[in-house]
Amino acid sequence: MDKIRNEYVRGTLKVAPIVEKVRESRLRWYGHVQRRPEEHVTRKVMTQSPPGQRRRGRPKKRWLDCVNEDLKSLNLSPQTASDRRRWRDVTRHADPV
Repeated sequence: MDKIRNEYVRGTLKVAPIVEKVRESRLRWYGHVQRRPEEHVTRKVMTQSPPGQRRRGRPKKRWLDCVNEDLKSLNLSPQTASDRRRWRDVTRHADPV
């Protein structure tokens, strides 16, 4: 049986790589939370840090760390999320329809 590379299959079916889909989903949720009022519980939880100390060694990668990397790679600022239409245009790249 011949082997077919995933890139070829995704190219013929016009499906974006999973990494782009995950990034888009993460940024979509981030924009949703950023547009909430400051006193909303999701907004409070996003900026909160748990009490106590971290364990020794390399710190675990947090969700907000991934979002900040995505924002940096796309040259976006967190304030851009307040304009819903522009945020959608800038962050939607996986599977444009």
